[in-house]
Amino acid sequence: MDKLIITGQRRLQGEVSISGAKNAAVAIIPAAIMANDVCIIDNLPCIEDVYCLYNTLTNIGAECEFLNNHTLKIDSRDLKTKKAVTEDVRKIRASYYLLGAMLGRFKEAEVALPGGCNFGNRPIDQHIKGFRALGADVEVDEEKGIVIAKANRLIGTSIYMDVVSVGATINVMLAAILAEGTTIIENAAKEPHVVDTANFLNLMGAKIKGAGTDVIRIVGVESLKGAEYTIIPDQIEAGTYMIASAITGGDVLVRNIIPKHMDCLTAKLVEMNVEVHEHDDSIRIIGGKKLYNTNIKTMSYPGFPTDLQPQIAALLSVCNGKSVITENVWDNRFQYVDQLNLMGAKISVDGREATVEGVDALKGTTVKATDLRAGAAMIVAALAAEGVTEINDVKYIDRGYEAVEEKLSALGAYIKRVKE
Repeated sequence: MDKLIITGQRRLQGEVSISGAKNAAVAIIPAAIMANDVCIIDNLPCIEDVYCLYNTLTNIGAECEFLNNHTLKIDSRDLKTKKAVTEDVRKIRASYYLLGAMLGRFKEAEVALPGGCNFGNRPIDQHIKGFRALGADVEVDEEKGIVIAKANRLIGTSIYMDVVSVGATINVMLAAILAEGTTIIENAAKEPHVVDTANFLNLMGAKIKGAGTDVIRIVGVESLKGAEYTIIPDQIEAGTYMIASAITGGDVLVRNIIPKHMDCLTAKLVEMNVEVHEHDDSIRIIGGKKLYNTNIKTMSYPGFPTDLQPQIAALLSVCNGKSVITENVWDNRFQYVDQLNLMGAKISVDGREATVEGVDALKGTTVKATDLRAGAAMIVAALAAEGVTEINDVKYIDRGYEAVEEKLSALGAYIKRVKE
């Protein structure tokens, strides 16, 4: 396994360009197979989750070709199988989007249960509820680790999500596009990648209205056509570099972003006495002043994203005073806390709430990435820590961050990857 070695207390300076959004890419790639045609997807991040989906689509019969590092051509005209049960499918959470895509196109799907980061119970009951409401029979075979969905016809209906779920919103949207009649999804997720997926599908000929609000209306169409589409910038990668600049007292211009998507984070950084300058497609983060404590509550968009919660915890660890983080999305997302505490942080956890007592400085040591965003938090903490930090289980970080050591090195960090 690879590891990252970081020598801390280097002030980050310069510019960093943000890659395409992971959470949009992993939905749009499966969505592309719904057209009996060719799709070209631009601005893909070079990350492991994208490569897993590339392998999965190739294994089920799609002709996939990277035209360059960030552009993927997907030809689904000869796609005939309705099964996706390989190991690549089991590696990542987003493989469940193949259920909605194949059920919509073929009225039949057999997909391995999804994997991904393990930080709590993440059932797919809302996905199944939506598929069944559209008229599909859905069976979960726990022993074999697969989900089987079949339907003679999919009929539009009204579906109320019991909880706000990005995955279920997108998956039901996929299945409903080629259904007969109109489908209304209420209490829908409003995240930018939900909107991005809907925009891609509309370009293919779907009729989706209301994406970005809590009510999405889908009028079924008979077929979809191929399209070329450019994915939005990654909100979470952008936020990670913004926090990294703040914790090192840096001066970093984060380029190729949509500043509106960052409002929840920029507001908190300003509260913490970080200087923030917004431009049309970039944000400049200037640290160096005394950092103040603040409280964080994760929520669905436009609230503070759970995927930035571990990174902001690292920053709060070196702020003056006591901060409280309330996790409202996942039930066990504080597994990384023990790793930060190894570095000298003072964080205590009680259920979904973490109390962070600011310390003067973190200290380098050996830690591990317990999941994707926890790995990012270890990087953020290591950049500010005294001495050298060794981060193990980098495989999690590679799932969602493109060329992280190259980008940080360009900003002046002392970081290197050691291959074992």
